[in-house]
Amino acid sequence: MAGFAHEAPFPDYSQVLDEMATTGYTGTELGDWGFLPTDAHTLQPELKRRGLELVGALVPWPLADRARHRAGIDAALRTARLVAVCAGGSASGGAPFLILADDNCADPVRARFAGPIRSDQGLSDDQRRNFARGAELVAKAVLDETGLRTVFHHHCAGFVETPAETEELLDTTSPELLGLCFATGHWAYAGGDPVNAVKRFGERMWHVHFKDCYEDVAERARREAWDYFTAVRNGIFYGLGEGDVDLARCSASFGNRITVAGSSWRMSCRRGWASRWKAPGETGRTCDLWAFEDGRGADRADRRRRDGVHSRALPVAPCGDRRTTRCGGPRQ
Repeated sequence: MAGFAHEAPFPDYSQVLDEMATTGYTGTELGDWGFLPTDAHTLQPELKRRGLELVGALVPWPLADRARHRAGIDAALRTARLVAVCAGGSASGGAPFLILADDNCADPVRARFAGPIRSDQGLSDDQRRNFARGAELVAKAVLDETGLRTVFHHHCAGFVETPAETEELLDTTSPELLGLCFATGHWAYAGGDPVNAVKRFGERMWHVHFKDCYEDVAERARREAWDYFTAVRNGIFYGLGEGDVDLARCSASFGNRITVAGSSWRMSCRRGWASRWKAPGETGRTCDLWAFEDGRGADRADRRRRDGVHSRALPVAPCGDRRTTRCGGPRQ
């Protein structure tokens, strides 16, 4: 997904991994292919000496294009092989996931109108069928060769963004083959209620990205017709526990079905690249880990709205769809 990679240099992967470990993370996703070493003999010891486990890896692909399904399977298998080797003998006993997504932001209309997207800006019936078929083909190939399960990541500026689009994909794919990578912030920005989604689709949610979303920024984005990249630059997802997603209720709605590790459920704390790296000339900020558990997140959100924090663009570094738990990079 393009959009942020050209804006600033990113730190070396070793610095990012060091800061993850120092912060207290015990797991990470792979990040953009090539950001972390892609040779297992190099990557495995880099993770092990920092006490980090590989919990998943994103593979974006234009699944609606039937002619590219074979190439998508090959790309997914390349990633899955690396993840499977690096995850062998993990201390938690939990298996990582191949995280499949659309080629988000590749379509200019979806990038331009992300968030307030309309149904007539979506795929045709044939394209939706191709999309679901492509997702199943990838998931089956990955499972058969590596034993890893696949989850699909609904995402703003992709063709499976809204609750309706996500529900249709789940309805037209096998629950044995494909789970859902549920992203609370993306769901909220696309017009959904994350708490209700957990109650409705919880059994398909095998992997979770806790991410916040700000209603005031979303409203401004709609009012001023921002594209996806402008919304991100203005802090639509900035600061876990400081926005309007009720993360405490989301977490509670999973009950005992979700654990940090040790089962088929995986939970990632999505703090955000902007929370970890300061922009030039700015002090930067770092949100508290799991602050929503004791209610502090809601208090901070109230203070931020009262103080008008989002009346201007936040001083954020490039923050595309790869958060710190994915090793940073140009995604958000």
